[in-house]
Amino acid sequence: MKREIPLLITLVAGLVMILQFYATPLAWLGDLFNDFYNIILTFAYVLGAASLLMVNGHKIQRQVPGWGYNLVLLVSLLVTLFLGLFLRPAGHLPIDEGTAFDWLFNHVFTPLSAATYSLLAFFIASASFRAFKARSLESTLLLGTAFLVMLFRVPLGEALWNNLPFLGRYDIGVIIEDWIMGGFNAAGQRAIMLGASVGLISVSLKILLGIERSYLGGTE
Repeated sequence: MKREIPLLITLVAGLVMILQFYATPLAWLGDLFNDFYNIILTFAYVLGAASLLMVNGHKIQRQVPGWGYNLVLLVSLLVTLFLGLFLRPAGHLPIDEGTAFDWLFNHVFTPLSAATYSLLAFFIASASFRAFKARSLESTLLLGTAFLVMLFRVPLGEALWNNLPFLGRYDIGVIIEDWIMGGFNAAGQRAIMLGASVGLISVSLKILLGIERSYLGGTE
C-alpha cells in the first residue's frame, strides 16, 4: 500500500486538474486542489530550507574544500529570512517598496543576477565561437546565419549598415534580420515547443497511469 496509495492520489489529482477545464461543475474541486497544492508547497519550502541548513552546516563543520561558499550561502539565507520576516514596518508586506527586504532585492540580488547572466552570456559566446566551424554545408549555414543575426543586433552592425549607400537606404539589414528571426527562427521554436509538448503529455500520462514511478523513490 505504500506505493498504491500515492499512485491513486496522483491519478485522482491529475484527472481532477484535467477535467476541470472541460467540466464546469468540477471547477470548485480544482480550486480546492490548488489550495492543497499551495499548502504542500509551503511545507516543501520549509523542508528544503532545513535540508539546506543541514547539508551546508555539515560541510562548514568539517571545513571541506570550498566551505567558505557554503558559509556565504547560509549567511545570505538567514539574513534574507530575518529581513523578510521581522525587520519590516507594521502593516507592510516584506516586498513592499521601502522595506529592507525590498532594498536587499533591488541593490544586492538584482545586480548579482545581472552579473551572473553576463558571465553566462560571455561563456555562451565563447563556446559558440569554438563550436561554429565551417566543416560542412549545414555548419556553414548555421555560422553565417548566427553571424548575420549577431551583426544586426549590435550597435556596430547597425552603424555599418546605415552608412552603406544602398543597403542603409532600404534597411536591408533589418529586412534580413526580420526574415531570419520571423521565418527560420520562429519555425524552429515552434517545432521545439511542439516536440516538448508531446513529450510532456507522454510523461504526464505515464505518471497518471503509474508507469513512471521514479518520483516514489527506489528503482521502479
